Formats: sequence, structure tokens, C-alpha cells
Amino acid sequence: MNFVPKMNRRAFVIGAAAVGGGLSIGLELPGGARVARAADGSPEIGVWVVIKPDDTVVIRVARSEMGQGTLTGLCQLVAEELECDWSKVTWEFPTPGQNVARKRAWGDFSTGGSRGIRMSHEYVRQGGAAARLMLVQAAANEWKVPVAECSAASSVVTHNPSGKKLSYGKLAEAAAKLPVPEKPALKDPKDWKIAGKPLRRLDTPDRVTGKQIYGVDIKLPGMLNASIRDCPVQGGKVKSFDAAQASKMPGVKKVLQVGDSGVAVVADTWWHANAAVKAVNIEWDPGEGGKVSSASIAQWLKEGLDAPEAFVGNANGDVKAAIAGAAKKVEAVYAYPYLNHAPMEPMNATALVTADKCEVWVSSQNGEAAFAAAVAASGLPADKCEVYKQQVGGGFGRRGAFHDYVTQAVLIAKEMPGTPVKLLWSREEDMTHGRYHPVMQAKMVGAFDKDNNLTGLHLRLSGQSIVASVFPTMLDKGKDALTFQGLMPQGTEHAFGYSVPNLMIDHSMRNPHILPGFWRGVNINQNCIFLECFMDELAQAAGQDELEFRRKLMTKHPRNLAVLNAVAEKIGWGKPAAPGVFRGLAHMNAFNAYVAGAAEISVEGGGNKIRIHRIVAATDPTYAVNPLEIDKQVAGSFVYGLSALFYQENTVKDGAIQETNFDTFNSMRIAEMPKVESIIMPSGGTGAWGGVGEPTICVAAPAVLNAYFKATGKRMRTFPLKNHNVQIA
Repeated sequence: MNFVPKMNRRAFVIGAAAVGGGLSIGLELPGGARVARAADGSPEIGVWVVIKPDDTVVIRVARSEMGQGTLTGLCQLVAEELECDWSKVTWEFPTPGQNVARKRAWGDFSTGGSRGIRMSHEYVRQGGAAARLMLVQAAANEWKVPVAECSAASSVVTHNPSGKKLSYGKLAEAAAKLPVPEKPALKDPKDWKIAGKPLRRLDTPDRVTGKQIYGVDIKLPGMLNASIRDCPVQGGKVKSFDAAQASKMPGVKKVLQVGDSGVAVVADTWWHANAAVKAVNIEWDPGEGGKVSSASIAQWLKEGLDAPEAFVGNANGDVKAAIAGAAKKVEAVYAYPYLNHAPMEPMNATALVTADKCEVWVSSQNGEAAFAAAVAASGLPADKCEVYKQQVGGGFGRRGAFHDYVTQAVLIAKEMPGTPVKLLWSREEDMTHGRYHPVMQAKMVGAFDKDNNLTGLHLRLSGQSIVASVFPTMLDKGKDALTFQGLMPQGTEHAFGYSVPNLMIDHSMRNPHILPGFWRGVNINQNCIFLECFMDELAQAAGQDELEFRRKLMTKHPRNLAVLNAVAEKIGWGKPAAPGVFRGLAHMNAFNAYVAGAAEISVEGGGNKIRIHRIVAATDPTYAVNPLEIDKQVAGSFVYGLSALFYQENTVKDGAIQETNFDTFNSMRIAEMPKVESIIMPSGGTGAWGGVGEPTICVAAPAVLNAYFKATGKRMRTFPLKNHNVQIA
């Protein structure tokens, strides 16, 4: 798609709207009133809703859409309170620059941690309700009748006694002039007609027809292209480089150093730029990180399993005494590797920088963070910068807290003033410079009394802290609370789902130079494997059924127990499975949702091939805004989690990540995917809403691993399974 960015205000607004960016302008009205308007001049009814004369309803979506369905879910919530005609709903992204300029009118732009709906549902619903009240009031004013005599439904306001009707499109101008009601009353979810329904996504048609624009698709007149090579050892620098050969290659416009660690080539096409950057002779200074390997990292983490000092995340009773006095002890050590996000759309950003303006077009999970990166790199004040957020071609956390590619794009564009430059990382660059799922080991010790009751549990984590690297100010006296996701004390959104008389869950923090990041599901991925596989080990050591063993420890955790019971019933736990079929269970509280999984598998080739027949998943997110999308997200999360279990790891040699493309960082294929049966069981009530996109990812792997042990007697404690010559049948 092409459009011409102009420096005058009006054309600038139109240009942004042309690629899905929703900007607003203010126009003076007779009498001095001021109405905020969308790019086409249609009035805002509050900040969340724009209504056009033809009754089209444009809903603003501040969160990012990357396939998880948040865009449609948020629109459903606004539309529900607005009482509009869903068939006339469309959407747009407000820009982070306008959000800052308007005192963060649209709130948080960050999309991660399954927060898209659960952390914004209340205020977007209030936005829809406020707009409805304004439209009804405008109609009452027009008819000179009491507002109580008017009602709204399907984008029409009706005067109930007379039957008079006015459409939203005809009322929008008058409604936009009215004060915005503060904190209007919201519907009881039992009365929902649009929210809570399995509606098809608003963005699907453009995706399947190829009309959807991602950051990588941006084309601007006169645009040049850039490719970059950054030091393959994170924390390393450019020592020197020779650009003589690259400068002579076809299409090359400029070769330049980017920051301390990168060299980029700007050329007429990306292919020319990428070919030329490979020809630049670069001498790297890897620093101390160049001495690190996977083996040295693993040894360091192993030492942490028995280190005397550790951060306590959850504790009660006296676990040392319980273990010392145990009639029986069970011990196991597990390890989980680095993992790359590996989205289909590599990191990219397009930047246009002049002496007094910086504009960036980018796929981002957090438009405000991208905006901050652009401001910092450009050196311009915030009111001279703007970011146009595009649809995300895969994020999984990589495009959330990290906008190194935006910084690079702006630094490169500053060297080509007045010329738009698109920076696109090669696949190899993208996978070498990820922000990886943290590496972690765990040592667990369980203590039993003479009657095979679990009396104590010590779970020691040893490994990396994401927060220490990304948001160090969030550390609590050095402790990273998020390391304990799924293992936290009660009252948190990642609470431990068992009651054990004597408990200690602690973390020996070990931070190698490889930078960690928020990988879909984050720490619940390894924590659920550690805990739920060990729970099976404990049950088997006690000679008890794995489900019944768990149930005895879950009497004070009813929502955990409800989802676990649901999957157990549907999978047929306690009833004979088909010959050669074996079952496994897992559950967790994550992102304020309660999730469980039960798998049925068989094995072939002496246990070297696993055929996953079905996985039953249960999710209690408190409220289900779009059950159809929840069902898809559950299945999609299993693709991600099972791919990691069977195929994926990132290894380190001489300080650098070794897996730089999909030939060495594989993913499940369609034929390998099991049947997924999703149980959506929202419990409702007044509690905090739970997430959807990330929670269920964690339960598939331990459910399969537990079933595999029952099939073979082999307990896998290090991953991926390919390292044990085990694959999907």
C-alpha cells in the first residue's frame, strides 16, 4: 500500500488513517464548542467511538492485534454498551503520539500478559456506555422530551411513547457536543447480546484476502531499504569494519555503523541491502560474553540448585524439618532451555526523519513503547514524533517490551534526512537477536509421612530473571516475583494451586548475558512442567492415583479443582482407555485464569514416537467475551507449547545463539496436531477477569509428559524431546 506523508496537519492525519492509524483533529463549532473528529471529519462520541453519517461505527482499539482476537473482543465490549448494529462496526488504531498529546485518553497500549481485554474491559465498556447516553440525550434534546422516555437499540434511538426514531448517524454531530458522562453504569453480563457471543473476527476478511497491512508491507514514495548485522554476541561491539566492497555493490546508497554494535547498509531494495551487508568485513569485539556456552550456563544454574541464598517466593510451615523427618523423600531435577519467539514477520520498522519531525511505521505490541524509542533515538521532543502502529505478524512477547529495531530504524533514517527508510531484519538476524524465554532449572524435594501423606515440598528454581533485565526497577529488594508465576501465594493472579503443610518455593537468580524476554506464557511454561510432572512423580511414589492425589491437596482451591475435574471427566479419567492409549493431567492458575489439560497418547517405535490423539482443555477466565476466539486461542497455544516441548531450544556457543533459522528451530506441522476439545467454563462474579491467550499454553506439555511416563516408564526432565530421540508420530 502506498501513501504520501505530508508535513501539513490535515494531510498528515489522512496519511496515518490510510494504513489503519486513527488520529483525531479538533474543529471549532458555532458557539465556541469544540468537537474531536476522526481523519475523515466524522465526530468522536467520547474517545472510543466515531460515528459516520451512514451509521458506520468506528471503534478505537488501543491494544495490538496479533492473531489473538483482542481487537474483535474489545469492539464487542464497546458495541455491547453502545447498543449499536454490529454489522456496521469497524475499527481503527489511535496513535501513541495522540494518546500522549491527549493525556493518555485511550489508556494503556501494551498488549502482553493476556492483558488486552482483562485489563481494559471496564473502561472501554464505560466508553461505549457513555457514547450511548450521549446519543440518547441528543435525541431527547431534538425531540424536546425527557431522556427517560428514550431508548437505544441497534444504532437507533427511539422515543418510546411516540415511536419516533433517529439513527446514530443523524445524532452523532449533536451528541459529540455533549459532556461525556463519567463512569456510567454497565450492563450485567447476563444481559449481553454482542459480548459473550461467538462472533467472527472483524479483521479476518482482510487477512484471508491479502489486504491486511503489516509493518513489513509499508511502502512510501522514495523509500529506501536497510539491512543490518549486529554483533552476534549480545553485549558485544563493532571493533572495526571495512565497507569498501559493499559500497560498490548494486543499489547501495550508504554503509554506516548503527550504535556500538551494528553495521547497516541502505540500498534501493532490501535484497541489495542484505547482499551488501553480508559483504561488509566486520571485526567484532564480543566482550566477556564470547566465553559463554550452553554448558557453562547449565553448570552455573546447577550450582544454584543448592546455593545457600535464594529469593523466597512462597513459603509456609517448616519445610526443612518436614524433609528431615520424612518417612519417604522424592527428589527430581528438571531443566528448561532458551526459546526464541520466532514470529513469521521478522523485526522491522520504517522511519522518516527530518530536522523537525520523526515518523515511524511499525508492528508493535506496545505503541507507546515504540513511540518512546522513536523519541529517544530521534532526539526530538515528543510533539514532533509519531508512530503508526500496524497489525502484528506474530509477536508472542518479542514486540512488547523491546523496540531495538525501532531505535535502529530511526538512527539509520537520521543519516538519510527526508528519505523514508525501511529496516528489515533478515531471518538470521531476527533469530540471533531475540529476547529469549529464560533458561531455568528446578530441583524439587517432596516429603511423605508414614501414611503417604505429602507433608513438605521444596521447589528451588535456578535461572534467569526477565524483570532484572527488562524492568529492573520492578524488582522487590532484588527478587523477581514474576519468576514464580503459577507458584505464588494465594491472592495473586498466578497462585499456587495446592495446600501443602510445609512449603518452600525459592529462586536462585542467575543471569547470563543472553537477554531474556516475555515469551508467550512466560514463566508458567517451565513452572507448570516442573510442578505438574513432579506431582505425578509424588503420586506414583505414594502409590496413589494422580487425580485423587491432587484432589486431596486442592480442597481449598475450588476454581483450580473445577477445571481439573472438568478435563478429567471429559477425558474419561478412571475409566479404561483404549488399548495402548495412556492419559496425563495438568492444571495451573495463570494470568488470573484457571486452566487444566488432559492428554491421551500412544507410543510407537519403542517409545521414540508419541502420537497425541487428543487434548482436553478447560479454561475459566471469569468471563468469556468471545467463546469462538477462546477456543481458537487454546488450540493455538498448544501449537506453541508442544512445538517447544518436542523441537525447540536455543543453544549458545562462543556467546552466540546457534539456531538462526527454522531448519534448526522447528515447529509442529498440521499433521502432528492433536484433536483439541475445549471446555470454556467462565465462573462469573465480581472477581478480576482472567486472560486467555497465554494461560492454557502451559498445561499441554506436562499432560503429554505425564501420559508418556505411564506409557513407557520413562520420565523426561530435560527438553526438547528431540534431544532424547523422541518425536511426534
